[in-house]
Amino acid sequence: MGIEKLKTVLKNKNRSLTLKTPIISASGTYGYSDEYEDFIDLNCFGAISTKGITLEKRLGNDGDRIFEVKGGMINRIGLENVGIEKFIETKLPILRKKKIDFLLNIAGSTSQDYEKLALIAQKNNIEAIEVNVSCPNVKSGCLEFGLNPNSLYDLTSKIRKNYDGFLIVKLSPNTSDIKALATAVEEAGADCISAINTLRGLGIKLDWVGKKFIKKSVQGGLSGACIKPVALYMVNQIKEAVKIPIIAMGGIEKLQDLFEFISVGADAFQIGTANFINPSICSNLAKELNEFMIKNEIKDFEELKEVIKND
Repeated sequence: MGIEKLKTVLKNKNRSLTLKTPIISASGTYGYSDEYEDFIDLNCFGAISTKGITLEKRLGNDGDRIFEVKGGMINRIGLENVGIEKFIETKLPILRKKKIDFLLNIAGSTSQDYEKLALIAQKNNIEAIEVNVSCPNVKSGCLEFGLNPNSLYDLTSKIRKNYDGFLIVKLSPNTSDIKALATAVEEAGADCISAINTLRGLGIKLDWVGKKFIKKSVQGGLSGACIKPVALYMVNQIKEAVKIPIIAMGGIEKLQDLFEFISVGADAFQIGTANFINPSICSNLAKELNEFMIKNEIKDFEELKEVIKND
């Protein structure tokens, strides 16, 4: 498939990240490396954002972890992962051997966790990291840093000192002022923002059994098509506050969604929940976007962005 039109360059000052396409699979919805290879054409990906990686192996949360709701799902996985050492030993070689572009998604419980992870990424010449400061499904870390502009500035600054590559910070929508968070990230040296992560949500199911109700509930992160209006609002707010690139996510399922996010400031996209419905969604969207640009004689992705923003 010829996808030359979809080449995307995310630029900030002296750093840039070149993607084959603007379509990225969101963290936690793809895996670590080549898990979807049997279903999709990996050449259609700009990158994959790996499953969130912590310093030590994590087993994740007990009990039910997924709850389906209208237009989406609630998850409380709890950052289950193999840990950075195992990732470097077993997953990174696969990514490099198969030349799969990726963002290393990192998460921690303390500032020191993030600093150590950034240093490990630096030592292993990892081109781009995505800092998760917005997962609502863990008891410590993440949101503790991600909802306070001062804490977020401090954390991002420390990560920046340990890491020279392309630094992306993933912001939470669970705030009353995402502009302040975005500004803090930019001033601290981040090269790019990805947004939004999941919204806090509660799913409840009541079954009438034996003349009484049996209640089942899952509290965690809400994602899927139902959060798209929130995501559009938040991306628009971020664009008004910063000049660094934005990778948008939140309910993207079809070509029209890409256009809508471009219109509010997106420079690239992450696809999350839709991967569980259709494992080929990322490659399909890349092909549809490429075909639209050919049909309408649009030279490249940069021109497409200008066409949409000027209309």
